[in-house]
Amino acid sequence: MDSEQAPPGIDVTKPHPARRYDYWLGGKDNFEADRESAEAVAEAFPSVQFSALENRAFLRRVVTYLTAEAGIRQFLDLGAGLPTAGNVHEIAQDIAPESRIVYVDNDPIVLIHARTLLNSRPEGRTAYLEADVREPERILAHPELLDTLDLTRPVALMLVAVMHFLTDDDRPYEVVERLRGALPSGSYLVMTHATSDHLTVEDLAQSDEANRRSGIPFRLRSTAEFSRFFTGLEVVPPGIGSVMSWRPEGWRAHPRPEAVSMLGAVARIP
Repeated sequence: MDSEQAPPGIDVTKPHPARRYDYWLGGKDNFEADRESAEAVAEAFPSVQFSALENRAFLRRVVTYLTAEAGIRQFLDLGAGLPTAGNVHEIAQDIAPESRIVYVDNDPIVLIHARTLLNSRPEGRTAYLEADVREPERILAHPELLDTLDLTRPVALMLVAVMHFLTDDDRPYEVVERLRGALPSGSYLVMTHATSDHLTVEDLAQSDEANRRSGIPFRLRSTAEFSRFFTGLEVVPPGIGSVMSWRPEGWRAHPRPEAVSMLGAVARIP
């Protein structure tokens, strides 16, 4: 997609995480600024595309588990990104057609493609909100969300490859606490997050510089820092670790966790 095709109201000179992720997944809904940002990150982390693919595979496995084994029928997907193969509602409704999903993103171009996210099975329902994860109260009080999800019944809160875009100034732990605090017992928190675990001091400096040049704020976190998001929750086996290690199914995009550098976990809210 080039700038001449950009829908009104979209600033194509500034990169956006959703469009950059779309580029890494082989999509076409991205612009030159997004591709330049993606390549800046790839200079410091050449296997970033593998990381994106493994992250997407983790999402598929988790939604399958939550629907088929945990009995979840409601999902709140924050930072949904551009529609691609295997959206949350497609995976969940293939197993339980009555499943309900609310997607949230802050990129106007995702809204343009939201019709793909709204092709729910007739037994279920989907909705899309244009909002920012940094505004949890606005999301939780949104009429579309309240009309789609019953917050007195368990909900899977999906924060897949989202929280690393919140710097410490954004108070990410408070954001997650507010979101999960609004959900009843039996709900689940699902998160993935880019990690600094495998980086040397020199690697980390190079990564920080690459993220600065990419034009998108980004905060790598260690396993200890990531684990704080799950304080007080019942972490589902196999626990907190590489997204590659969460109930793997054999094939993977890359054989080494350090090449993916993405942590993931699923936890039940007691």
